[in-house]
Amino acid sequence: MDIRTIGVVGAGQMGSGIAHVAAASGFTVLLADLEGPYLQKARASIERNLEREVAKGKRAPQEKAAALERITTSPVLSGFAEADVVIEAVVEDEAVKKDLLRKLDSICPERTILASNTSSISITRLAGATGRPDRFIGMHFMNPVPVMALVEVIRGIATSDETAARIEALARTMGKTPILCNDSPGFISNRVLMPMINEAIEALREGVGTREAIDGIMKLGMNHPMGPLTLADFIGLDTCLAILRVLQAGFGDPRYRPSPLLVRMVDAGWLGKKSGRGFYEY
Repeated sequence: MDIRTIGVVGAGQMGSGIAHVAAASGFTVLLADLEGPYLQKARASIERNLEREVAKGKRAPQEKAAALERITTSPVLSGFAEADVVIEAVVEDEAVKKDLLRKLDSICPERTILASNTSSISITRLAGATGRPDRFIGMHFMNPVPVMALVEVIRGIATSDETAARIEALARTMGKTPILCNDSPGFISNRVLMPMINEAIEALREGVGTREAIDGIMKLGMNHPMGPLTLADFIGLDTCLAILRVLQAGFGDPRYRPSPLLVRMVDAGWLGKKSGRGFYEY
């Protein structure tokens, strides 16, 4: 069965980015969020980003118009009965995701593949909230979705070969590079990345260097495009904290203990770029 219609749940930064790329790749897209203002903001963001691509010569004006026409927004989930694949991109909270997945499982036909954009939570556990663990998979896009090439494709213990192959093919059709890994806390990307970010935060907390020094050394010395503190701000400090807690619980290893400075900043509502303040001011 060909994939023609993609559902995306969650109209935040990741969900809107996934909807953007899917629509620009020729798929019919249904973007759902229970909060109407998020849907309006997401559509405006997608339009701005498509216009930016037009201005850079990456897309023709008529391609932008066609992509926008392929996106339908909705505050309800019932439309997903028509979807071939549904990608959830809601908050990084296992209970919230499982509740949503149970609802999607009851709405979507048997043929529909359910995918999660989780950045750390067990695909096997999330699949257990559905009646289709063989047709459940992790599809972890990188932020910002329209720019970053990687999709980390994560197989749960029951994910079928057919499901994995179809999602790999889908990612390629969306212009992405899929790389497969197996289910483990934080998968590969965040198992490696988050301890580095956490250590940079600890270095800042201990006064080893300023934020500019820490980021500058990692950029110039390790050839990273941005420093770890800037990257944390772009990811969202609340998301970084949630991932580190998943790693700490999953491995039972104190090396994944979140920096007290990160915890305090999240408690203060300093979540990074999206809140206007993190390790830097925006």
